[in-house]
Amino acid sequence: MNKTTKDVVVVGFALFAMFFGAGNLIFPPYLGVISGSSWLIGFVAFILADVGLALLAVTASAKCNGEVSKILGRSGKTLAIILGSAIMICLGPLLAIPRTAATTFEMGVHPLFNGFNPVLFSVIFFAITFVLTIKPSKVVDIIGQFLTPALLVALGVLIVKGIISPLGEINPSPMIDGVFAEGVKQGYQTMDALGAVALSTVVIRSLVNKGYTEENQKVKLTLKAGMVAALGLCLVYGGLTYLGATVSKIYGVDVSQTSLIVEMTASLLGQPGKIILALIVGLACLTTAIGLTSATAQYFEKITNGRLKYEVIVTVVCIFSAIVSNFGVSTIIQFSAPILDMIYPATVVLVIMTIFGKRIKNDNAFKGATYAALLISVLTVANSMGISIPLVTKLPFAPLGFNWIVPVLIGSLVGNFIPTSKDLSSADINRVG
Repeated sequence: MNKTTKDVVVVGFALFAMFFGAGNLIFPPYLGVISGSSWLIGFVAFILADVGLALLAVTASAKCNGEVSKILGRSGKTLAIILGSAIMICLGPLLAIPRTAATTFEMGVHPLFNGFNPVLFSVIFFAITFVLTIKPSKVVDIIGQFLTPALLVALGVLIVKGIISPLGEINPSPMIDGVFAEGVKQGYQTMDALGAVALSTVVIRSLVNKGYTEENQKVKLTLKAGMVAALGLCLVYGGLTYLGATVSKIYGVDVSQTSLIVEMTASLLGQPGKIILALIVGLACLTTAIGLTSATAQYFEKITNGRLKYEVIVTVVCIFSAIVSNFGVSTIIQFSAPILDMIYPATVVLVIMTIFGKRIKNDNAFKGATYAALLISVLTVANSMGISIPLVTKLPFAPLGFNWIVPVLIGSLVGNFIPTSKDLSSADINRVG
């Protein structure tokens, strides 16, 4: 294996592990349970909303040299800063990073050491995260060379055992209506598309440190690493969703997502299964926490022009995340869902438009599409919280969870016909596009 191939594999493994965190472990089995015999439909939807969007985000990030501000920039400077900060705060100390510690405790530590103090655990978890994140040049190598192989072996043992010795029969009927839409929603919850926007910064910085400084090299190798990560995610998600489907006659829609994977692992592998699960959860969540902490620190250091130092931001993120993690997984997921539903579509729109940015000359097309996505997303969340807004349920593709697509197209077309002074120079557009 030559150096370039080895570097792609290491970086791809690291990207896989940074993607594969708390939600990636608990959402697919639950989706399998509620989907029953339609688990494959749910799985495909999950892949589209998770891996598909993440690959698009990696592509856009590679074209923008891993800079979040460039992906969001053509929506307008103010909105780009607001949306970028919202993404990084969600991925950082508010939601995603605390969820990694909470999941590790509930699924890995508590089943083995009942009575272990959760506050003490959060301190230990984020102390390790801090130590492994404080030197950004080492983050990808630590994860890709050492932590990911152990994670893959542990996951492989669980999935292969579940396929060879299924725990039960698959329920012939799904427990919910709209399996595809539910798969999309669960895919959103992993936050991988948002994570890809941020984590590409870490990946590209690692490639530069390895000697790949030319633009074409960085884009090409980042995309190859993204494909390695995507293949790994598809295999693992498929296995976990199938395992969930095999117990769809045993559990109902009200089953706890964390308890489900704990009980499945114990049934498949007995007492050693608890140890294996603890290893899986610990590695999956730690690698994600490391990657997202590094990405968050790099982002805020850059937009403040270095006034906020990387080391200071890492410290603040770790301390704040340790506090939030003690609220528990269910509370964090419940709190995160509406926020993600509001910012996710706008981010996806900007990612896709960035990929084709060279062909879109008018920045108002970006602005019109982004504001349309935000508007529909806010109205949809409000409707889901009891404020009746029938329009959002009647829009095209609403049953699939994509009611924002047509408004986005309209917003983009309208914006395209509004003259604008360029926010980016032609050189910038060509470079990004």
